[in-house]
Amino acid sequence: MKILIATDAWRPQVNGVVRSLEQTAAAAARQGVEIDFLAPDRFWSVPMPSYPEIRLAMPPLGAIERHIEAEKPDYVHIATEGPIGLLTRRACLKKGRPFTTSYHTRFPEYLAARVPVPLDWTYRWIRRFHNAGAGTMVSTPALERELAARGFKRLMRWSRGVDAELYQPRPVRIFDLPGPIFLYVGRVAVEKNIEAFLDLDLPGSKVVVGGGPALEMLRSRYPAVHFAGMLEGEDLARAYASADVFVFPSLTDTFGIVLLEAMASGLPVAAFPVTGPIDVISSGRTGILDNDLAVAARACLDLKPADARAEALKYSWDACAHQFVANVVDACSRAKTTPAPASAVKQGRASLPV
Repeated sequence: MKILIATDAWRPQVNGVVRSLEQTAAAAARQGVEIDFLAPDRFWSVPMPSYPEIRLAMPPLGAIERHIEAEKPDYVHIATEGPIGLLTRRACLKKGRPFTTSYHTRFPEYLAARVPVPLDWTYRWIRRFHNAGAGTMVSTPALERELAARGFKRLMRWSRGVDAELYQPRPVRIFDLPGPIFLYVGRVAVEKNIEAFLDLDLPGSKVVVGGGPALEMLRSRYPAVHFAGMLEGEDLARAYASADVFVFPSLTDTFGIVLLEAMASGLPVAAFPVTGPIDVISSGRTGILDNDLAVAARACLDLKPADARAEALKYSWDACAHQFVANVVDACSRAKTTPAPASAVKQGRASLPV
């Protein structure tokens, strides 16, 4: 079996979408399923305005159609709503090919953080994008309920995994800083709400691991915070193991793979009680969810690292890949027996920008 995943998020980006896709593909290969990627590295691209680390591919529709024809995948999945995702969607609708999608990123909220665009306007467009497919995968029950209330159809659950061999408690301390150490890992960007963490009155030290467009601004505004930059693999695992509490200030993440990595490393998680953390964190045992993030962070110091790791061990990339493949096959098989209405095909050809 061969699945083609169209994605605008790809290396050199380091984020939850890219890591989810890479790990899912690796696990699917172990299960005998080939996953190929239609990604920006195949096309000419330009830096994204206000976020140059992200490059937007600008492929012609014909190139997308030719690639799909050449690869001859059994199924097509669209992971993002960017140019590649849009053109793949259009190509599939044009040919009457069923496809699935996944909702990784709160694009309406991210856009609103930078441009004064009403959320309802963007959600209307995003809903139309996804509802043309055979099914849309979401990572948590809370996100499923939220999107269903906004009119998204045919929602399917697709959880995430963690490499528990890489991310585990270790007797290391790579940060020569006063303890306890409160850690954030992720993109350093406005939508991550990092200042809610950096402004907290906490004992010990704060550490930020990651890069992004807000890095230099925050580094200058918070000289007492240790900014470690981008870390991956073994270096990132050692950073997790060197901390005492993981602080997750985001209000807009749909899941947060870093939650699982932190917990697998033995770190209790302090977070707001919002979509993502409420489905991953068992408040009072594996972390603390509270609208007062300082209260949550301090309370995490009293929790047992072993409980956090035990919860993370319930998640695996093999289970994640199995769930993903089953969703794709089931949704597309149903769609083949129930043709899309002509209005959906017309919308795919005429209403979306290309």
